[in-house]
Amino acid sequence: MESQNGSGGGAPVVLNVYDLTPMNNYLYWFGLGIFHSGIEVHGMEYGFGAHEFPTSGVFEVEPKSCPGFIYRRSVWMGTTDLSRAEFRSFIENLAGKYNGNTYHLISKNCNHFTDDVCKNLARKSIPGWVNRLARVGSFFNYLLPEGIQVSTVRHVPTHPAFSGEFVPESSYTDLCS
Repeated sequence: MESQNGSGGGAPVVLNVYDLTPMNNYLYWFGLGIFHSGIEVHGMEYGFGAHEFPTSGVFEVEPKSCPGFIYRRSVWMGTTDLSRAEFRSFIENLAGKYNGNTYHLISKNCNHFTDDVCKNLARKSIPGWVNRLARVGSFFNYLLPEGIQVSTVRHVPTHPAFSGEFVPESSYTDLCS
């Protein structure tokens, strides 16, 4: 699915990375951080988030403007030869594997989703630093509080930045509705 010529033909595949905490300003220099990521293709950004329901947690937003997160930087991942329609079909099929109630901070988060997309489109993984904390956490999962160890989401976040109340409907579209 990656462009065959090395000249960058095809649609850009760009990883947009966001900070989840101001502590990232310090952690980043040690190769750590708590990050959200979305993948930008054909002028829209796609991400994965948690909710209580057994429906897709994949959503689309305007690039570099994911609600509730602070944009940090973009990383060029390559290109894809998929047309808009082909890409839309691809992302809708992939969205079926990413239900909101299966989100898990360590084993199935937004960075796992963007990594899956990048592996399929650009034939490479997202940079290791983006999801490093989750990988480290997977080794120490047994030390975490029981509430974090569960494999599914138990409640919808109550933080205003994550409620639909403050997000314009036009900037957040559920792909599987």
